[in-house]
Formats: sequence, C-alpha cells, structure tokens
Amino acid sequence: MKYLLVLLVVLAVVWLARSSRRDATRMPGPSAPAQPTHQTMIACAQCGLHLPRDEALPGRGGVFCCEAHRTDYERAHPG
Repeated sequence: MKYLLVLLVVLAVVWLARSSRRDATRMPGPSAPAQPTHQTMIACAQCGLHLPRDEALPGRGGVFCCEAHRTDYERAHPG
C-alpha cells in the first residue's frame, strides 16, 4: 500500500513539472526589441562632438551639445 502512495506522489510531481514546463513554452517571451530609428548625427559648433539632431540645441552659430557650449560660443562670437 505504501508503494502505491509513493508511486502516486512521484507521478503527481512529474505531471506538475511537465505541465509547468509546457505552460512556460506557451507563454510569449519578451517581445523583440524595437528597431532603432536612424537619426542624422550633427556636430557641436563649439567642441565638434557628434550627437543626434533631436538632442542638439540650436543657437546663433549652429547647433550645440549643451547649454554651456552654446553660451560660450555666443559670447566668443557676438553679433
């Protein structure tokens, strides 16, 4: 009788392991990463650093990588 009980417990564990593994394969995995959009790279007029057009700051003398470079450039090149 005890062998029958042990057999039932082993079968239940195997059945649970298989069903959980089967459920894991059915679940969709993480979605494919989005394809990066291509952006035009432009150079900062002060230091020459290349950065995406969307991140550049426009100024009097061109585009800049940060506010400090825009300010420095505009001070050095008045008018």
